[in-house]
Amino acid sequence: MRETMDIIRYNEVRAIPGRNDGGQTRELVSFPVGAADFDWRISIVDVIVAGDFFVYPGVERIFALVEGELLVLIVDGVEHPMEQYRQFRFSGDSVTSATLPVGATTGLNVMARRGEYKAYISIIELSKKRSQPVFGDQFAILLQGNAAVSAPASNAAGTGQGEIDTAELHKFDTVRGHDPAPEVLGRGFLAVITLEAESA
Repeated sequence: MRETMDIIRYNEVRAIPGRNDGGQTRELVSFPVGAADFDWRISIVDVIVAGDFFVYPGVERIFALVEGELLVLIVDGVEHPMEQYRQFRFSGDSVTSATLPVGATTGLNVMARRGEYKAYISIIELSKKRSQPVFGDQFAILLQGNAAVSAPASNAAGTGQGEIDTAELHKFDTVRGHDPAPEVLGRGFLAVITLEAESA
């Protein structure tokens, strides 16, 4: 990929079976890459049947419902009903499960190791009149709609020549932020994940 146009195509990401055959997970990106003891990880999770979530000691999680009408997270015995685009932050140390009152759902799962990174999710309605930049500590995932991302061409970055590369985004495609920031323009909803380093 070009330095200023880094797109993770959802349809190229391998699906991994979830716990108790309860769905599947596609890991979009993590750091360090492929490490079991990751500092952060971003994934899309299909929750097909009710069941338990994995425990991740020392990790803070954010779960956002991105498809489906309703999912109920049960964290340490307390129920948290979640409608579309609602997000919930909880400890990976907690005993967590999910029920599906009205059928299968899909969630955005962001995990960050405490003391190393702090993660945030913003769900933004896109506009064709105002682009959404994706900065160096961010990732942007197209949740719904039609959009394109643009950035200075690799052979024009820093030259002032004004050449621009543009690429169409499809559902759940992920844009990695850079400097200069690529920009997303279109109609629909975009999840912007920010990962702030906490350690010195």
